[in-house]
Amino acid sequence: MKTQTRQGRRRFQLKIMSYGNSYYIDQTTKLERVLARKPREIRIDMIGAGEIPADSALLIRSVLMTRSPKTRIITNARSSLQGGSVLVWLLGDQRLIRDDARVFFKRNPLADENPVEVYAGLGATESEYKDSYSSIDPEDADYTRVLKLIDEFLPVRQFAGRIVNVNMLLEFGLVDNPRVGAVRATVFSKSREAMVAT
Repeated sequence: MKTQTRQGRRRFQLKIMSYGNSYYIDQTTKLERVLARKPREIRIDMIGAGEIPADSALLIRSVLMTRSPKTRIITNARSSLQGGSVLVWLLGDQRLIRDDARVFFKRNPLADENPVEVYAGLGATESEYKDSYSSIDPEDADYTRVLKLIDEFLPVRQFAGRIVNVNMLLEFGLVDNPRVGAVRATVFSKSREAMVAT
């Protein structure tokens, strides 16, 4: 009976750190092992200041996308989120977030660039001339991919470079947090009562 409970619901902590590429690689391996057991539900608690690097966020996404269809993912942001951390949080089937937390992702670093991607078997491709001050960082290309995936949930052009609060996440239907919803309902009902009274 104990094994069933453990296999049925699992908790997984993902610390969000400023520097920690090796940590994210280790955690991704552990996450793969947990998902291989095909638990009914896994809750990923995200906590800490910092940001999951774009490549690590894409790696975590690839692991979560290969899970069993019977495994339900709950992402719980216990801290504010930024960059790649936002994408990982959005991948949950159910998303929870601390009621005073915020979400932030910077603008597309390649918006003014014209990167050329070379595909195997298609021959060499030369990039267009760039001035000596221009250089394309592969990390920027990964971050651009992260933004495209975030855009499936939130309009990146509208929110990039801005701090997004929980109320806005609620409006987009991205948060399933009963406590936040209850607080919001109370505030709105009080404001409506005040409007009716005047």
